[in-house]
Amino acid sequence: MNPEEKEINYTTSNSYSTLNTLSETTKTVWFVCHGMGYLSRYFLRYFKELNPKEHYIIAPQAPSKYYIQPKMHVGANWLTRDNTKAGMQNILNYFDAIFEAEKIPNTINFIVFGYSQGVSVSMRYLAHRRLQCSQLVLHSGGIPKELKPEDFEYLNPETEVKLIYGTEDEFLDASRIEDETKRAKDLFGTRLTILPFKGKHIVNVDYINQLV
Repeated sequence: MNPEEKEINYTTSNSYSTLNTLSETTKTVWFVCHGMGYLSRYFLRYFKELNPKEHYIIAPQAPSKYYIQPKMHVGANWLTRDNTKAGMQNILNYFDAIFEAEKIPNTINFIVFGYSQGVSVSMRYLAHRRLQCSQLVLHSGGIPKELKPEDFEYLNPETEVKLIYGTEDEFLDASRIEDETKRAKDLFGTRLTILPFKGKHIVNVDYINQLV
């Protein structure tokens, strides 16, 4: 007799982290999605050089935590290839709850930033919820194959898209860089700026500080 896989709905909770305070002096709000193996509170360290009076950073927390060998540090993962659709629906609901709690003003400069695995969840959220942003930053991550140019036609004409990657990234060979660059150009056309840097699979803080 073959096993049967069933599905249920239930209520859960998750944390997220913020840096600085959303106030009348805030000029830019960032929504930053970390990569595999990070925790949101530690991912915020890459944004600490931004002016704290002008920048408010929101970092959602990937839901699946695990131990990283050999030192048993705790990291987290957004999605796997198993049951991706249901997992992404849970993330959509989670992001919705964050935006409901934070009440970001529509008039403020708003940046969506995805690093590594955070690229896929941030792009899928934009495509599903048609969220407007001033900039979309895709840093060293893969673009989901199901996304199409029409998924992003809703974006304001002035929205900028930045594709950032290290030329020595251990997860990117020349063929993968070419493929991801072509995908980005197909999706975003002339609004896309490509920003390679000499380096490995690391968060480029210099580029973060230059984005605004």
